[in-house]
Amino acid sequence: MTINIDEKLRRALHNLGLTDYEMRAYISLLKTGKLTASELSEAAGVPYSKIYDVLESLRKKGWIRSEGGRPAKFYARPPKIALDINRMRIEHELKRYEEMALAELLSIYQRTGEKEKHDVWVLRGETNILSKIRDLIFGCESELQIAAPWMNKDLLNLIFPSLALIANRGGEIKIMLSRSCDPNLAKKLGEVAEIRLRDQMFGGGAISDSRETIIVLGAEEDEVPNIAIWSDHVALARIAKVYFDYLWRDAKPFKR
Repeated sequence: MTINIDEKLRRALHNLGLTDYEMRAYISLLKTGKLTASELSEAAGVPYSKIYDVLESLRKKGWIRSEGGRPAKFYARPPKIALDINRMRIEHELKRYEEMALAELLSIYQRTGEKEKHDVWVLRGETNILSKIRDLIFGCESELQIAAPWMNKDLLNLIFPSLALIANRGGEIKIMLSRSCDPNLAKKLGEVAEIRLRDQMFGGGAISDSRETIIVLGAEEDEVPNIAIWSDHVALARIAKVYFDYLWRDAKPFKR
């Protein structure tokens, strides 16, 4: 069976990084729901010898998910979520290339005797703080800790695509929430992270790869954050991680 794809859609998906076989597989799953690899091979017109490579590529790119069983079944993420994750993946790859280039260029620049200085910023206002939290999460490679007593739906929507991207590539995410947090928000976050709850949380923040941190001061439940400290100083990030781990040990696992 051959899936007919409008040429305009084909060009758009191609520019977003999908091959023809991947387009066919994703669209077939959107149309039919959950399918095994063999069922999808027939429905999408993808040779069976290539279907598992296509499925693995789509999974890594964030377009599909799988459901355990024998045989396993695969299903499409909703288009909006898939596109958000795909955009984050592309941006993350660009950021990685930028960092590789920066490391090489700095080694040349520092030979002149100039030294790069670590930054410490004081952030004021909810918008600035949430924007910096999103940037920190987006830049995370493999290990992320978040303490968020003020978790709400808007913050969840802001950070979830980046969290899903980290989880998709096998990263470790720990999120600590207030015990009074909406269980539906905790359940959603539980799809991509390990969740624990605490009775009291004074302030919050996030730590990325033990090298970058944002500490939100005085933000408690039902209060929006209004002042925070961000730094890429490794020593400060490590201190923040030690404190997070201390609180994490006493927090209660969230039962879905």
